[in-house]
Amino acid sequence: MMNLAVTDHRLAKPGPQDSALRDYDSVRRAIGFISERWRAQPAIESIADAAGVTPDELHLLFRRWAGLTPKAFMQALTLDHAKSLLRDSASVLDAALDSGLSGPGRLHDLFVTHEAMSPGEWKSGGTGMTLRYGFHPSPFGTAVVIESARGLAGLAFADPGEELTALADMQRRWPRASYVEDAAGTAALAQRIFDTRQWRADQPLRVVLIGTDFEVRVWETLLKIPMGRAVSYSDIAGCISLPKASRAVGAAVGKNPVSFVVPCHRALGKSGALTGYHWGLTRKRAMLGWEAGQVGME
Repeated sequence: MMNLAVTDHRLAKPGPQDSALRDYDSVRRAIGFISERWRAQPAIESIADAAGVTPDELHLLFRRWAGLTPKAFMQALTLDHAKSLLRDSASVLDAALDSGLSGPGRLHDLFVTHEAMSPGEWKSGGTGMTLRYGFHPSPFGTAVVIESARGLAGLAFADPGEELTALADMQRRWPRASYVEDAAGTAALAQRIFDTRQWRADQPLRVVLIGTDFEVRVWETLLKIPMGRAVSYSDIAGCISLPKASRAVGAAVGKNPVSFVVPCHRALGKSGALTGYHWGLTRKRAMLGWEAGQVGME
């Protein structure tokens, strides 16, 4: 039975991630302003005003949050940058198949090991499963972390006041599972996901994928995209030997239940356009900009 009750202690205890959550509140306002006006290359003063901070605070904010200057972050959100991410995108997937997680493009990546639930388990809607969940601060707003006995089973995001909606969305994916709120129990997993100092190849994050065979194949392909790169939906379709299935691939990407970890934000339109994202295009832009800072934009 679903339990949508949320305690007053919705977020984890104060810690380093709380500053990231506060930062994101300003960042998302800045991104919204930049997204509407990036062609005019707005002045830092205008962006700062939209974010509700001073220009000096804006500079420190982006340095702290993403390791980028505001100007570099603005460049990371342009169509030209998106197109550069897509260059040789098909070969990126080919190289990933050859090199696995040991390739040089993985130096900054969150390392993941995954398994898929059986078709029978998926069809059962989560019958017999107990899923623990918690609300935690993250660099991209409040994260809804859902954990099964076999590993991370869900990750969603919410802006202030939308936490229950995000949780309900995730619960609809496994309607017959039992849900237990356990922020204390899921805190370490949230820290593991968003603290880059814990991203280690010898200690991969365990993820369980719950979906149809086709969806799982798409999500497994997303896991091959290195941070700081992107691929098109048609490239993904070609990788799973269904070159005419771009539209179906887009639908499967949109149903990804483990956002960020399974990097659906790295899937772009063929033109480089940032097409729809289940948790909002502002958040998709934020993730791509944040990742640009992690890998070091040229």
